[in-house]
Amino acid sequence: MITPNVKNETSRLRVVVLGTATSVGATPALKDAYDPKSIEHIKAGTYPVEDDMVKEMEAVADIFKKYDVTVYRPKVIKDYNQIFARDIAFVIEDKFIRANILPDRDREIEAIEHVWSQIPEAQRVRLPEECHVEGGDVMPWNDYIFIGTYSGEDYSDFITARTNMDAVIAIQELFPNKIVKSFELRKSNTEAKDNALHLDCCFQPVGKDKAILHKNGFLIEREYNWLVDFFGKDNIFEITQDEMYNMNSNVFSIAEDVIISERHFTRLNTWLREQGFTVEEVPYAEIAKQEGLLRCSTLPLIRD
Repeated sequence: MITPNVKNETSRLRVVVLGTATSVGATPALKDAYDPKSIEHIKAGTYPVEDDMVKEMEAVADIFKKYDVTVYRPKVIKDYNQIFARDIAFVIEDKFIRANILPDRDREIEAIEHVWSQIPEAQRVRLPEECHVEGGDVMPWNDYIFIGTYSGEDYSDFITARTNMDAVIAIQELFPNKIVKSFELRKSNTEAKDNALHLDCCFQPVGKDKAILHKNGFLIEREYNWLVDFFGKDNIFEITQDEMYNMNSNVFSIAEDVIISERHFTRLNTWLREQGFTVEEVPYAEIAKQEGLLRCSTLPLIRD
C-alpha cells in the first residue's frame, strides 16, 4: 500500500514515479507532435533518439538510488512515449489525482496501474471529464496550490493549453482549506520561445523560500508580480527567454537543499550552489527537446 503525501515541491522525497524512455517509438510525424519545440526538432532532423534518452533517464535513476528514494517505473508500452510521468497524475496532500490529459495519451495512465492500485481507494481522485489538467501545471506549496491555466476563448485552438479553469475550480473544491492561485500562461502552437507549456516551464519554487521564474511565460504581468512579491525579489532567479526555452525552471528537488539539474545550466547551477544547495548535475538536453525536463518526467508520491 502507498499512502501518498506531498505538501510542497521541496520536502525530502521518499517515493517517486520516474517515466521511461524504453520503446519510445520512432520520431513522430509532424501532425502527431504535441508542442512547438518537438516540431522544431522533427523539422531539423534533431529529434532525440531512444538510446540517448534512456541513458539520460538512467542517470536520474542513479541519483534517486544514491539518496535512497524508492522508484516506480511505468510498464513499458511498445513504441509509445512514456517519459513525462508528471503529466498523467499528481499528488496533493494525501490525494492521488488522475489528470485528464490529451486523449491520445490515455494509455500512459494504464501503464502506472500497478501504482494506482496500491493507493487506498478513498485517496484516489478522478476529476470530472470537463476538467482538463496536467501535473506540470499543478504545484502544491504548503498553504497554497499554484496552478497554470489558460482561460482565453481560443483555448481549444491551442494544443499547448493543457489546464482549464474548470480544473482550477475542481481543485479548489477538493482542497477548501488551501489558497488556490491560478496564473494565465502564454501559449503558442508555433513559437517554442513564446510558449509556456506548463507552469513549471516558467516557474518553480526551490528550497524553503526561493524560486526560479521567467516573466514572459506569464500572460498577465500582475500575476507574475504577485510571485515576485510572494518570494521576494532577492530570492528569485530570473531566467532569460533562451534559458526558459532550454527548460531551466524544470529542475527537480530531492530535498530542501538537494536539486537535480541539467549539467549545461551553468548560470542557474552556479546560483543554486551560491545559495547553499547541493546540485546533482545530469545530462538531460535530449529529453529537453520535447519541451519537458526533470520535473516533467517525475511524479512524487511521498515527501516527508
